[in-house]
Amino acid sequence: MLVWLKICSRCFLRSRVLQRGFQSVTAVRHRWVEPQVNSAAVYRWCSTVQGEVRVRFAPSPTGFLHLGGLRTALYNYIFAKKYGGAFILRLEDTDQSRLVPGAAESIEDMLEWAGIPPDESPRRGGPCGPYLQSQRLDLYNQTARKLVESGHGYYCFCSPQRLELLKKEALRAGQTPRYDNRCRHLRVDQVQEKLAQGVPHVVRFRLEAGVEPFQDLIFGWNRHEVAQVEGDPVVIKADGFPTYHLANIVDDHYMKISHVLRGSEWLISTSKHLLMYRALGWTPPTFGHLPLLMNSDGSKLSKRQGDIFIENFCREGVLPEALLDITTNCGSGFTSNRIGRRLEELISEFNPSKITTHSALLDLEKLPEFNRIHLQQRIEDEQKCCVLIKDLQQQIQQVYAAEIQDKEVLEGDYIRRVLHLRKGHITSLKELVSPTYSYLWVRPSLSIQQVAALTKEASQIASLVLRLIEEQGEELSLDQLTKDLKSLPKQTKATKYREVMKLLRLVLSGLQQGPSIAEMMVSLGPAEIRHRFQKLLLPPDSC
Repeated sequence: MLVWLKICSRCFLRSRVLQRGFQSVTAVRHRWVEPQVNSAAVYRWCSTVQGEVRVRFAPSPTGFLHLGGLRTALYNYIFAKKYGGAFILRLEDTDQSRLVPGAAESIEDMLEWAGIPPDESPRRGGPCGPYLQSQRLDLYNQTARKLVESGHGYYCFCSPQRLELLKKEALRAGQTPRYDNRCRHLRVDQVQEKLAQGVPHVVRFRLEAGVEPFQDLIFGWNRHEVAQVEGDPVVIKADGFPTYHLANIVDDHYMKISHVLRGSEWLISTSKHLLMYRALGWTPPTFGHLPLLMNSDGSKLSKRQGDIFIENFCREGVLPEALLDITTNCGSGFTSNRIGRRLEELISEFNPSKITTHSALLDLEKLPEFNRIHLQQRIEDEQKCCVLIKDLQQQIQQVYAAEIQDKEVLEGDYIRRVLHLRKGHITSLKELVSPTYSYLWVRPSLSIQQVAALTKEASQIASLVLRLIEEQGEELSLDQLTKDLKSLPKQTKATKYREVMKLLRLVLSGLQQGPSIAEMMVSLGPAEIRHRFQKLLLPPDSC
């Protein structure tokens, strides 16, 4: 119990938790007051330290995974791993008309790419499957029948035309559209007659007054008297599929979900869900509603932006670690917000009591900096660097396949050297196959006119460079080269330092700017440097 108090002190101090056996809780500054508790309920509430945590991420495959969804999945994953629990992926695919082909598979692909794979899912299976709602219809219909039989639900035969008319009349009167609960007053014989006639119908849940307040892990005490502002909600549609409100509580119950961590847009619906739990005689999970992820200007993230989908970040060479880092860095729930945190650090630094109600403002302009730091960390990790090498090999072949003159540029040692020299300077691997770095993979072409415009001593300078390389040996030193190159112009007669450096850069890369001359030379290696400068020793007409 004491261990739990240290971990969940904020939740303990702020309230008693309804339906979990807490009878009374009081707290005095700087001193604990022992509560009267039901030990079984406390055990479940304290499952964060007992290894019974089960959380879920339940997106709808009506679209592909985007940043907001990834962030919700990440918090659930971290919560599960922090407390030794399970992270479940459940796909809410009951809205068959809006399903996007390939979205279901892509969602799980992107979670795996991000490094937060579910423990149970449609692909992986598990003890509480199936994990596609469309394969659990019997369970939902069985539960709906239970609600009807207990008087908490009823059949509604109102036509779509009548419902549309109600909506238009409400809007015309400046009111919020709501169902008028007409069918909840039908007699039993009227209901049986309509069912016998095959009249299309839905099942609605009977909202009742007297909603109990609940303690949200993040937003504290909440209570929404839904019966006063809403009509009775549909729980089973005319096509036999459930609505979100029924399906999510049925699945959370049968999948033994202990904590529901979802977006704050669902906070207002929680009272409605708790009424359903009470009607079914089920103990609800603990709820925590995460503040929204928004753009840096405070505007809402929109799928119409296009660039917020995870597949786009993946294609653009963004590292999953960078994406996880930036989405938690702009929010709350962690003991620090420094850049460069790996997933294991996010888990160790996670503290649910530090999650605030403020929206998380995401500045994607900072993503390249996050990616730069995480790419550097990968390069410095030998095992992860090997993966980067294979990735870059593929990219080089895709971009420069027909232009590569020397296959040695595809060798692991060469690419590793390039990566280590460029770490901390590049923000993604894709940069290395851009025109700026083409000289690393393809020999540049240069004209007599370009050389002549810089100096008439090109041949002499080339000889000096070749001699310098011979003196350095096969293992070129960046520091020594930097020092020796500074003295090189002193050995020419008419060419100034600036023109010498321009010539060296032109011969090495064909470009006017880029990494230092010394770094270029170390990257290319002695053999390739000789090949490029020996051209300047040839007669002008053969250069």
